[in-house]
Amino acid sequence: MLLILLQLLVLVSCAPRRCDPGFRGQCKPTVEEKPKCTDVLLSYCDDMAYTQTMFPNILGHKTREDAEAGAEYLLMSVVESLLGGECNPEIRMLGCSVLAPRCEKGKVLKPCRTTCETVRKRCSHAFEGIEMAWPYFLDCDRFFVSEQEGCYDPLEGLRAEPDGEDVDSMEILLPEEPATTMQFTYHTNAQMISILKKTEEQCPDIARTYSIGRSIEGRELLVVEFSNNPGKHELLEPEIKFIGNMHGNEVLGRQLLIYLAQYMCSEYQLGNERIQTLINTTRIHILPSMNPDGYELAVSGLQDNNYSDDEEQGPRYDSWNIGRSNAQNIDLNRNFPDLTSVVYSRRRQTRYRTDHIPIPDYYWFGKVAPETYAVMKWIRSIPFVLSANFHGGDLVVSYPYDLSKHPLERNLFSPTPDDQVFKLLARTYANAHETMSNENARCGSSRTSSQKGTVNGAQWSSIAGGMQDFNYLHSNCFEVTVELGCDKFPAEEELYTGWEENHEALITFMEAAHGGIKGIVKDVEGNAVTGARISVRGIRHDITTAENGDYWRLLTPGIHVVTASAPGYSRSVKKVHLPRHMHRAGRVDFVLQKAALELDTQEEDDAILSMGTYERFDPYNQYERYTLVSDLSLNREERAEKPWWWNYFVQPGGSAPTWLLKRY
Repeated sequence: MLLILLQLLVLVSCAPRRCDPGFRGQCKPTVEEKPKCTDVLLSYCDDMAYTQTMFPNILGHKTREDAEAGAEYLLMSVVESLLGGECNPEIRMLGCSVLAPRCEKGKVLKPCRTTCETVRKRCSHAFEGIEMAWPYFLDCDRFFVSEQEGCYDPLEGLRAEPDGEDVDSMEILLPEEPATTMQFTYHTNAQMISILKKTEEQCPDIARTYSIGRSIEGRELLVVEFSNNPGKHELLEPEIKFIGNMHGNEVLGRQLLIYLAQYMCSEYQLGNERIQTLINTTRIHILPSMNPDGYELAVSGLQDNNYSDDEEQGPRYDSWNIGRSNAQNIDLNRNFPDLTSVVYSRRRQTRYRTDHIPIPDYYWFGKVAPETYAVMKWIRSIPFVLSANFHGGDLVVSYPYDLSKHPLERNLFSPTPDDQVFKLLARTYANAHETMSNENARCGSSRTSSQKGTVNGAQWSSIAGGMQDFNYLHSNCFEVTVELGCDKFPAEEELYTGWEENHEALITFMEAAHGGIKGIVKDVEGNAVTGARISVRGIRHDITTAENGDYWRLLTPGIHVVTASAPGYSRSVKKVHLPRHMHRAGRVDFVLQKAALELDTQEEDDAILSMGTYERFDPYNQYERYTLVSDLSLNREERAEKPWWWNYFVQPGGSAPTWLLKRY
């Protein structure tokens, strides 16, 4: 035992002394080596305007090897391919300014925030096009600084390339294919959104994109708006809307509306007087896809799908209806409140109305699709005058009512009080279409009941809960349904033909919003009267004034007796003569004088209020509760599909770069 202890003492005494700061002289002071400027050795950053960088870099990578191993550098190496060459080399050079920052005199210089913001404004849509989030390391506020803080321009090398010429505009630095160049191919949802965003960028003075909501699977319902003052309702300027792809497998309308947005932007800039006049006098809203989830399903089910023009063979139901409904299997064109039945049930009453009918409370206890909910809120929020909803499966323009007045709902001609106006609107589109009004061009089931490309919806195929009936009975908006052809999903080679057949009809139909009369209703003191009723003798359907007291009333040519009224005011009556071939709405203003509330008017209002007030929208918050239940019941991971490029960035054993995902 003593021998063992002696051996241990010898080993301890021979061991090198440990550094103990408590004993002076035992420790050599450790001097941390100060970071120095070093050569830029990152191969994808070798064209920067500087040659020296420093590690740790702005992101905290301690060495060049650390930077090269990160997902950030991997993204920089493939960004050109991912974005199809768009915004290259600007994105890569912007990333290099963070991964390999400029170093001068032993100090790191940060890149300029203004350059980052300019590139982001120009290129964010490219990332949206592939469903990728804007890279976190290109956060302009976080990693870039102002000129006052001593920044440098990371694109300095690009600016110096032209021979002595001053390059002040990023327009020159970032050449790209114009957003208005039509590609007659089908577009994914991401590509569609990218095109609409690009259109907004290319025509910022007349175009604006905005979202009205999301589908059940989280896809954005994006609208592009055209106006000489986008984002604002202008006095006496009619508002119209186009909606496509309500049935996900009926796709030509979706493509036509994408092309229309590109065409409007391009032609306005080229000086097309017709398009300029239309945009300067009209506010146009385009929703290319109301059912993006159904479209995705339809595209996936297109394989081995052959459509037949021979109706006797019947549709191939294994593929014909794939994607028609939304992701909840709800047919969106049967999902709106059935207000037509309300009208039919009250039509024997003396003072029944067919306008601004409240949504019955019981509707909210059914299954309301988020897409339907979004469009209803949209309709209620903007004073739309005219609308078209684009479908496929026939070649005809259908107009309300869609629900038959037959007791057993058998197909039967069921006109609205504005039947003559709707027939005029339907003929406007059909006659401007290259073939629709041609008897020999008929196809589908409408050919037995249509007349020169137009048909009453209930006479053709009676349905309840349709969108065009809801527009007419709940708002001021007159909507028709345009069936674009018997092939619901035509081949890509036919897209150009589809555009050529329809583009004149699309423009002519928009111009129809300027028919009839328009005006402003004020009191004697010059104040706008909001919600005043505009009535036309012989037509039991009123429209109401907007917030600024302005109104638009579509009418056929002829003599009309028009009345303006509002609670607490006396009525004002005018006779109006609308000659044929008028290209602008007739201006008819009203001035109302204060008066006691008329008893019959009060009784009339009470009769409608007994159904619930017009402002009563989703009174039990059923939609929010339903959405919450839906979110809890669905597996979020399954709903959040990973983009096609995701696996390229996921490395075995490494952490997943979730910052690349838009919805993370």
